[in-house]
Amino acid sequence: MKRLSVTPKAMEVIQLLEEKFGNLMFYQAGGCCEGTQPQCFEEGGFYLRTGDVCIGEIKEYKFWIDKDLFEYWQYSHFELDVTDGFGPGGFSLETPFGKTFKVNYRLFTDEEINALPEVIRWE
Repeated sequence: MKRLSVTPKAMEVIQLLEEKFGNLMFYQAGGCCEGTQPQCFEEGGFYLRTGDVCIGEIKEYKFWIDKDLFEYWQYSHFELDVTDGFGPGGFSLETPFGKTFKVNYRLFTDEEINALPEVIRWE
C-alpha cells in the first residue's frame, strides 16, 4: 500500500521536466500563495521545514508535503495528476508549458491504513 500514485498524463509531464531540468522534487504546501497546489522544483530548489513529510516517490523523486497539511490529509491517498492551464502559484516547473499539477484525493479504507508504511520526516 502506498500513499502516492501518479496518472500516466502527469508522468508524461514529469518526463518532459526531467529531460529539461534533471532531478526533481515535489512539494505541496498549505500556504497562501500556492494554496495546496503541488509544486515541482529542481531537486534542492525548495527548502523544506523541520517536520515536513515525504509521502512517497514518483520515479526516484520525493513528494513532500507541509507537516501541518499532512496532519489533515494523513488518511488520504494522493494521486498526482495534471491539467491544462496555469495554477494559482505559478512557481512550479510545469507552468511555462501551460500545465498545472493537481492532486486527486480519496480516503484510505481501514485495511489500507493498517498497511501503510511509515513516512519520512525532514529533520
